[in-house]
This record gives sequence, C-alpha cells and structure tokens, in this order.
Amino acid sequence: MPPNSKDTTGVLYESDVEMVDDGSSRDLNHLKTTDGRKLELVWFNIVLFAILHLVSLYGVWLLLTTATWTTFLLFLPIVVVTILGISGGAHRLWAHRTFKANTRLKLIFLFLNTFAFQDAVYYWARDHRVHHKYTETDADPYNSQRGWFFAHIGWLCCRKHPEVVAKGKHIDLSDLEADPLLMFQKKYYLLLMPIIAFVLPTLLPMYLWGESFNVSWHVMALLRWCVSLNFIWAVNSSAHMHGMKPYDKNICPVDQSFLIFFHVGEGYHNYHHVFPWDYKSAELGQYSQDVTTKLIDFMAYLGWAYDLKSVSLDLVKQRAQRTGDGSHPIWGWGDKDQREEDVEVTTISHQRKESMDYLKALS
Repeated sequence: MPPNSKDTTGVLYESDVEMVDDGSSRDLNHLKTTDGRKLELVWFNIVLFAILHLVSLYGVWLLLTTATWTTFLLFLPIVVVTILGISGGAHRLWAHRTFKANTRLKLIFLFLNTFAFQDAVYYWARDHRVHHKYTETDADPYNSQRGWFFAHIGWLCCRKHPEVVAKGKHIDLSDLEADPLLMFQKKYYLLLMPIIAFVLPTLLPMYLWGESFNVSWHVMALLRWCVSLNFIWAVNSSAHMHGMKPYDKNICPVDQSFLIFFHVGEGYHNYHHVFPWDYKSAELGQYSQDVTTKLIDFMAYLGWAYDLKSVSLDLVKQRAQRTGDGSHPIWGWGDKDQREEDVEVTTISHQRKESMDYLKALS
C-alpha cells in the first residue's frame, strides 16, 4: 500500500478526511451514484476561488483596454503552454504512463506543471488514477453524479468523501515515488509554485516588453491561471455530461470534438476513458490534431519522448462496434486490471533498445 495516508491534496491543500476505518469494505464497482453524504464546505477555498474569479474579470478588462499588444497577443499562447503542464505532463506522462520522457523533457513538464498551479504531479496523478478506477462513484474525487458544478469546481471547495481517501490509499504510486524529480517537486512545491506560477509571469512582461505591474499581475498571473483552471476543470464536468459516446455508451464520459482545441487535446473523453493508455487521448487522423499530441510527437522526433503507446484502429473499431460495458476500469498503462489482449495490440513507437530488450524478455 502506498504510504500516502497523511498526504494533503487538492489545488489549495485542503486536509484529507480522517476516517475510522479505511473505507475499503464496500465494492465501489457497483456504486454508480452518490450516497447523498452532506458536503463539508471549506470556506477558505470558496472565498479564495470567488476572489480569483472576480479579480480575473478585472484582468479581462485590462487585457482588452490597457494591456500592450505584446501581452494581448501572447496571452492565449501562454494559457495553452500552461495547460500543457497538465495535459502533457501530469496527465499523459505521469498519471497514465502513456509514454516515457528523458530528463530534459521531464524538467520541462515539471516546470510547466508548477506554472499551472494545480498541485504537485504526485497528488494530481494520484487523484486522477482514482478518478479512472472509480469513475462516477463516491470514490471519484470529481464525481459528476453530484452535478456539473461539483465536478467542475465544487470538489475543491469541500472535504473529500471518505471513499476518495480510502481508495486513494490503494492506488499504486510506486512509479511516481521512484522518480526523484517528482519527489523533489513534491517536497519543495510550496517554495517553487509561488515563484514560477506568480512571480515570473508578473516580472517577465514588465522587464521584457515594458508591461505595467498592474496588467502583468492581473492578466499574465491571475487571469492566465484562472482561464487554464477552468479549461482543465471542464474536462471533469462538461466532458462527463454533454456529448457523444462512440466507444462506450454505458459510461458517462463523452466526446466533445468542438471543444478539443479549448481542452488542448483532452476533449475526446469517451475515447480516453476506454483507452487511457493511448498517448494521443484520441483516435488517429483528424482526431489527434491537438497541441498536446503534436508536442509529444515532436519530442519523440527529437528523441526526448519514447515508448509512445497507442491503440490500433482495428481495436478502436471493434470496441466502437461492441460498446463494451466498462467492467475493467484502469488508471493507465501497467494497471493490474488491464486486459492482456489490450496490452498485446498496443503499439509502442520510438522504442529504445533497453525497452525492446525488456519486452523481449517478457515474451
């Protein structure tokens, strides 16, 4: 069992719920709705998020009326870069292990992840793996069965359900704990985050192109953070409610192709929950033309990303035809519940010699 029972988690580090037992006695695979437990509100988080969104409205006004043209033109690209720290790093690389990265690429993703300020990778990946193992149950940190608002931001404004904490203790995090870079970020996150997420985006525009402190702080620091948060949160909320289910009609996650660019590649959520080990988070062809996938492909071209795991089109077609029942929820590559036939048909590109030798040893 991972020794993380005393860890705090969540964007703003609310304390985990203490329980009398470990909460693992109930079979959550059959629990598809919330038990109606009353939410324990965390007013510090509520007030802080309310202030953030109000101040961000002022940031929008500054962006449209006062900001320099450089700030105006760079704002959206920097929001995208911010989201890449979550979509490419915390999500596809570490939470699902859909590809591997060398040290240089890991450092880039760790910097961008800290820039995004959505918690250290270790905690983000832990909660996300629990989300995939127990989607739409009380063990799901952002359980959409509690409504759109809860799945979007409400889960960060209250104490975690005891089942979230209990099941989080049983998720295998040994791969994360074995990575010294992740453990360094985890240990020093409260020192690194303020500097990278708020000080740098405030000072750099001032010194590089003469932006005012007022605009730099409210636009490039606060508004950038707020917008990136809501784009990522929409994957937890809207992408579990409104859209198509071409791969599995029996699960809540949906595909939202019209929002794939806003989600920086995470809009095909029905596909992603069926094949969470695919580095693209979507099908090939027109369904993988997103920034995150292109970045990973480019890094693979450079040799910085390797062992890219993908799903054959034959398997995608078969799954779409039979609309599986989702009885084998997994958090990503290497999960003990991953089916052998899924492993066998997975394509791993840009392999390194040691990886090929390892696969041969297994066969």
